[in-house]
Amino acid sequence: MLPCCLKLKEAMDTFSPMEQQVAAFIISFPSEIPDMSIEDLAKVCNTSVSSVVRLCKSANYNGYKDFLRALSTDLAIHQHRDSTYSDINPGDSVQSIARNVCMSHIQAIENTLSVLEMDELQKAVDVICAAKRVDFYGIGTSGIVAVDAHNKFIRIGKLSMSSSDPHQQILTASLLKKDDAAMLISYSGNTKDIVELADIIKRTPATLISLTRYSKNELSQKADIRLYCSSSELMIRSGAMGSRIGSMSVIDVLYTAVTSSMYQNVKEYLDKTQLVSARKHMHFNLN
Repeated sequence: MLPCCLKLKEAMDTFSPMEQQVAAFIISFPSEIPDMSIEDLAKVCNTSVSSVVRLCKSANYNGYKDFLRALSTDLAIHQHRDSTYSDINPGDSVQSIARNVCMSHIQAIENTLSVLEMDELQKAVDVICAAKRVDFYGIGTSGIVAVDAHNKFIRIGKLSMSSSDPHQQILTASLLKKDDAAMLISYSGNTKDIVELADIIKRTPATLISLTRYSKNELSQKADIRLYCSSSELMIRSGAMGSRIGSMSVIDVLYTAVTSSMYQNVKEYLDKTQLVSARKHMHFNLN
């Protein structure tokens, strides 16, 4: 899906009914939009020009012309690309499933890159570089992503906490200080325990970073820094595969960017953790 259309799709439930009509038409017929005036688009969607303008601004564009420029660029980039995968259906061959799952993961990464805002990413990198402690919180599949982030950042000497238990999360989050940061991970952005945890963190002087799907959800609206990922779920879901891949891609980008920015300071920790890990592997191999 084109990045512009992807953003509209992800944020669809935050639009008004009139805006949803326009968004649905754009998603269904993206190649027709560049040849349509704003009046034409409003007419074919049975709505007003002002509704089209509001939709563009709700999707973080300056207006209809700004949206058209972005859509035209997306169409130019993707005009020669074929569909990379299709939904998995009961009874599909193993070969078909293998291809479509792998291509779905690739699509999730590409979609995530298209909704990841670089200014916000840079802010997150700067905050984590300066932070004395960085906590990662998530529930369910997002909890797995949080543990992965925790394991990465302790490798470079960052004091980090991670727990999937809501009670433990509340205890650790309530002790965050001024120079600390916390990333809350929830693809929907509306997970009850995580939203409640965000309220607790907001009462501390720590910086709150959210990682959610591209939408105006409860968690992202509470955050100081907003990071987004995207998904490409198949019909037969297995542990929210696409959203997990998208979220972990953002964590990998964030960890790599922080490590690059602080390389001279963290090289010692990288060398130590790599050596310890290598020795552990050698021990298992000898046994």
